[in-house]
Amino acid sequence: MNHEVRKKNILLTTSYANRMLPPKGYLKTSNIIGLCGAIPPSYKTFVRPTGRVSQVLRSTKQMSGIPVAKTHLEGEALGQASETLLAPSKNRQDQPLLVDEKMVIDCETGNYHTFCPISCVSWLYQKIEDSFFLVIGTKTCGYFLQNALGVMIFAEPRYAMAELEESDISAQLNDYKELKRLCLQIKQDRNPSVIVWIGTCTTEIIKMNLEGLASRLEDEIKVPIVVARANGLDYAFTQGEDTVLAAMVEKCPKKEIILDETSQKNQQKKLVLFGSLPGPVTNMLTHELKKQGIEVAGWLPSQRYSELPELSEDVYVCGINPFLSRTATTLMRNRKCKLISAPFPIGPDGTRAWIEKICSVYQIVPQGLLERENKIWDSLKEYIDIIKGKSVFFMGDNLLEISLARFLIRCGMIVYEIGIPYMDKRFQAAELALLEKTCSEMQVPLPRIVEKPDNYYQIQRIRELEPDLVITGMAHANPLEARGITTKWSVEFTFAQIHGFSNSREILELITRPLKRNKNLWQNPPDRDFADVSIDLTTLVKN
Repeated sequence: MNHEVRKKNILLTTSYANRMLPPKGYLKTSNIIGLCGAIPPSYKTFVRPTGRVSQVLRSTKQMSGIPVAKTHLEGEALGQASETLLAPSKNRQDQPLLVDEKMVIDCETGNYHTFCPISCVSWLYQKIEDSFFLVIGTKTCGYFLQNALGVMIFAEPRYAMAELEESDISAQLNDYKELKRLCLQIKQDRNPSVIVWIGTCTTEIIKMNLEGLASRLEDEIKVPIVVARANGLDYAFTQGEDTVLAAMVEKCPKKEIILDETSQKNQQKKLVLFGSLPGPVTNMLTHELKKQGIEVAGWLPSQRYSELPELSEDVYVCGINPFLSRTATTLMRNRKCKLISAPFPIGPDGTRAWIEKICSVYQIVPQGLLERENKIWDSLKEYIDIIKGKSVFFMGDNLLEISLARFLIRCGMIVYEIGIPYMDKRFQAAELALLEKTCSEMQVPLPRIVEKPDNYYQIQRIRELEPDLVITGMAHANPLEARGITTKWSVEFTFAQIHGFSNSREILELITRPLKRNKNLWQNPPDRDFADVSIDLTTLVKN
């Protein structure tokens, strides 16, 4: 079928298989627009009548970039220009690699398929040992917690569900009396140092004044209550922790300001790190900074509520996870703390940059970091040999995508796309800068970053690019695996210990596991090919 060829302004961007596709009717292999500025020179492409790039044959050659350009072409002129842009360069070893200088962050405003943020209860109640978490929601919230966190038979977890019934939603019952009864029972049974109320979507919709109820109730029962609205209206499930920590900032003690200017100059400003990590990881990061002569005054959250750090104007704060932007804003606005904008300590390169940034604020020259980083890279060689040259596609789930992609690029992987549910460019500015620096040093193009990606278009791009690995949420993992695409659950990186120098091995262990699994399947196929087994439905019906 012939279609009318219309004039179009086509912007050649540095993105992979974006949605600016050629008009229908282009059936020649030469009529392929520059879908990206980073197509390897030996890639072969062809176009279906729909005008979509339908197949990309992977190559082991190194990827090269194409400068960004804007053209206004028609008909065969478009095809000729495309041939020129996509043509492989001759004598590539003698020519420098072209790398795009500007980072492109697209936004697709797609759907979100992720965990509910109330899942933060699963790791926060274990971190704050003397706490009790009360989730205020409906039966759906209770089912989610029961399935996501599991049923503990021998242990008594320090969280519970305050189930809202029809009488609560229709305001026939007094919310204050019901919550008071529950909190008194919690105090009698567990005697926690703090009770954390977790608001849900229902409390937001019916406009429950949880903060007002908590301020009255904590005076009566003599137990502090923290109100965190960790509902499903957030972009990612990890932002539930961000909401809890931001609410907990108000409960931190205020440090008295020393009026003597001489004493203020002589006293070193304290450092507080915020982000929930297991005890061994916090001890390791604290020890790394101590070796550089920097004492960590405290962590938010602390293991016990009574050990919350003092916060004031003369305190430096630094985050360890990229999804804590709300906590950082609260620390700066409400407590006037000074935020250290640093990359996040994920991978040897990120951990080194994180420590170096903190040292620069304290005007300390770091010692032995380069040697320590190189030693870690040497210990990871067996994993790097497996993933080097492999391609990966991030669909976006937990806001750790930028840091993980930067680390994998340093390991030699090709990152096609970084999908991320939400991007706070100010809080992740240092991480984005390190990503650009990493791509420049590795001489690879900057990957495409898509904020709030549309899953439908992502699936199309995955089919066209055929990555070796797709890091995705649990909602898409099984459907992609059924179509022959190797996947890895992104939620595993949330619960694994991935911070610091020594935990870099844990990241690569998670990455290489599905790749090794597929390799073993090819080498040792099953005895029977179940895909070839056909079932006679007529026989089944008769029987």
